[in-house]
Amino acid sequence: MTTSPQMRRVALASALGTSIEWYDFFIYTTASALVFNQLFFPTLSPVAGVLSAFATYAVGYIARPLGAVVFGHFGDRIGRKKSLVWTLLMMGIATFLVGLVPTHASIGNLAPLLLVVLRFVQGMAVGGEWGGAALLSVEHAPRERRTFFGAFAQIGSPVGLLLATSMFAVLNGTLSAEQFAAWGWRLPFLISIVLVVVGFVVRMKVAETPDFEQSAPRSDVLPIVQCLRTSWRQIVVGLGIFVGGFAAYYVLTTFMLAYTTTQLGLSRSTALAGQIVAAVVEAALMFVFASMGDRYGKGKVIAWGAVAGLLWAVPPFWLFGTGSALWLCVGVGVGLVGVTATYSVGAAYVAQLFAPRVRYTGMSLSYQLAGAIGGGLVPLFSTASLGWSGGHYWPVALVTAVFYAFTLICLRIGRAREQAAAIPAAQAAAL
Repeated sequence: MTTSPQMRRVALASALGTSIEWYDFFIYTTASALVFNQLFFPTLSPVAGVLSAFATYAVGYIARPLGAVVFGHFGDRIGRKKSLVWTLLMMGIATFLVGLVPTHASIGNLAPLLLVVLRFVQGMAVGGEWGGAALLSVEHAPRERRTFFGAFAQIGSPVGLLLATSMFAVLNGTLSAEQFAAWGWRLPFLISIVLVVVGFVVRMKVAETPDFEQSAPRSDVLPIVQCLRTSWRQIVVGLGIFVGGFAAYYVLTTFMLAYTTTQLGLSRSTALAGQIVAAVVEAALMFVFASMGDRYGKGKVIAWGAVAGLLWAVPPFWLFGTGSALWLCVGVGVGLVGVTATYSVGAAYVAQLFAPRVRYTGMSLSYQLAGAIGGGLVPLFSTASLGWSGGHYWPVALVTAVFYAFTLICLRIGRAREQAAAIPAAQAAAL
């Protein structure tokens, strides 16, 4: 089946925009795990320092649901495209400014405070970005290929992670520890402004989505109020679809960096290699699973991924404990197979849960609440658990398994609602 030039532009704009946003988000994540505890929380113990760095990092995830509400409002009222332009600009400016923040040694406690403020702005931007980028692809795509094209918004996550991790890996390999701490960590943040300009130009050339143009006239009721009133169950189901994969993803990437370097004594280069493997596996399998979703059903792909992820909750930690870079990469890589299965088809699955007039708000809120839990609270809990569990991994593995089980429960609820809705439609068609 051929793809129109307009659809190719839409896919490029969606993938490029989310890649830039996730690059900006992940360079902060990586810096939090590697260096922020030393530069912004120098008076704390190693574990407490990492925990404090993750606390500032978690602020971004707490801000994401608020960004979903704010930009979901504009996306459902004035259009997907206009909302997306503002999210990209907000993220780019905030990320660039992080690269200019003085350290604790220069301005004291004002330094971590500035980090928190800028991280909050980043979180707001990401909160509004994903829903719009996903809808840009899904609502432009032919119905029989919506899962495949929805994956173009999802590919931004592994591409952004790969770019961010590769950038830090190069700097870590070419600079001394003193140079990296003094100025090297700032470079990924400052360079991001160039990517934002490119993404802005591409995004401005894309037309508004047909579903938005053809949707019912906007009511006087705020989209968030209308969404909570009519679609709160869909929000819970959408949250559940994503939260298991999110929890596993951030345990296998963000938490893995801190756990293996501070608890197991592995080198930064070994831990960063695990992140690169995660990004490569996710990017390589994204469109494979998306195509399977169009062919065999989105729900089946999500179920397979959740079951695989649940069964793999503990084995990665056995492999991390070997101290081998190879086995660390295997542990992360296999875990990312289940994550990618749920994530790749998630955009198209959750989009179908909501009516077009509240779809931006509903999708964004589902996704960002899942991100706040799985990506914000889970790494924070995981790091804190190292203290009260004596450094054991079992609380982290248990939390991952529980959230994957919740994904399966929500998938079952979603199927039941689909079947219930299909019965009246079939009866009407028979009359």
